Amino acid sequence: MAIEQIKMPQLGESVTEGTISKWLVSVGDKVNKYDPLAEVMTDKVNAEVPSSFSGTIKELIAGEGDTLAVGEIICTIEIEGGTSDEAPAADAADSNSATSASAAPSPAKAADEGSKARYSPAVLKLAQENNIDLTQVKGSGAGGRITRKDLKQIIDSGNIPQASAQKEEVKESTQTQPAVSQPATQTQTAAPSQPAAAQSAAPAPSVPVTAGDIEIPVTGIRKAIAANMLRSKHEAPHAWTMVEVDVTNLVEYRNGLKDDFKKKEGFNLTFFAFFVKAVAQALKEFPQINSMWAGDKIIQKKDINISIAVATDDALFVPVIKNADEKTIKGIGREINELAQKVRTGKLRSEDMQGGTFTVNNTGSFGSVQSMGIINYPQAAILQVESIVKRPVVMNNGMIAVRDLVNLCLSLDHRVLDGLVCGRFLARVKEILENTSKETTSIY
Repeated sequence: MAIEQIKMPQLGESVTEGTISKWLVSVGDKVNKYDPLAEVMTDKVNAEVPSSFSGTIKELIAGEGDTLAVGEIICTIEIEGGTSDEAPAADAADSNSATSASAAPSPAKAADEGSKARYSPAVLKLAQENNIDLTQVKGSGAGGRITRKDLKQIIDSGNIPQASAQKEEVKESTQTQPAVSQPATQTQTAAPSQPAAAQSAAPAPSVPVTAGDIEIPVTGIRKAIAANMLRSKHEAPHAWTMVEVDVTNLVEYRNGLKDDFKKKEGFNLTFFAFFVKAVAQALKEFPQINSMWAGDKIIQKKDINISIAVATDDALFVPVIKNADEKTIKGIGREINELAQKVRTGKLRSEDMQGGTFTVNNTGSFGSVQSMGIINYPQAAILQVESIVKRPVVMNNGMIAVRDLVNLCLSLDHRVLDGLVCGRFLARVKEILENTSKETTSIY
């Protein structure tokens, strides 16, 4: 029998880790190829991890609630064919090749090289950050392999094994490890700092708990959201600007056709569809806004893919409307409805979350009139669409009239964008919306 490994897959671009939310199998279960093994959460999507083999579950290396880097082993499967020593033999081969340069390697050195070959990039990074001597750590994984869970338990206990030469040893072993596959944009921007990893390794703050307080465990997806938001705030220098838009004509137009539209199309025509369409059109005219920071260069994206924020009771997802500039208001409205339904029924796929270039957030849906959003990393900006409210306005003829007004609040990455281009972009969105009416705009 041979032992095969199932590793944490990359479930979306810029996704570097995932959290095991639920195991769907147990040790000893027989599985077929493509059978779902576990449910995994990231900051972008919930997904099932399928089996790459047919066989019997040998070991569940990660537990429910554990967060692992892309490429880390989550479980092993015993399959028919080969020998049970196949996996250890691979480790032995790596160890032999690592010591072949020496005419007479010592047993201690060979053992040390063999153990280094089992260190994942995530384990090495965590060890470096906390100056942990990995040679003094007993691993709980297959074959004594050290996992991130092992290191986190040590960090939480405060009993960290250290050695004076540890940093140099870990640095040396890091150079021998294959890098985890990541998008180029993320790799380039991650060099200055790694706040997400630093946050996960930092000790929890001491908060006094008194009678009546409720302690709510932080779920894997909440941790992922926190890490992504922290990274965005650490790396992107945020700036903000806002415009007020008179959407009286748009409100009259939409309200006049919403009932017939619902009967004909089967879903609601929301104001948000008009806003997304206006933004997509303006992005086509101001492509600088549709960009991303990539360290030594700025990537101006060709496709206009609008990310929209969809919230559940305890999480936030950002599915994507692809090529929004090529779609009608009706088409955008249909996608908004379908993506929101997928989020709320747990059917959102990883591909639904990928490729976003600019985010529009419908904060007005819960009554907000002004807000400062955190940019959806690695995008360069996010637009908050606030509530449409009726206000008295002084018109050009000096008369006062009640109009429907909305605030559009833009957060921007000041490494990529400056106030001038952002001001012009917002002015164009304002112009499109204020000129939306029955006479000038078709929803089809």
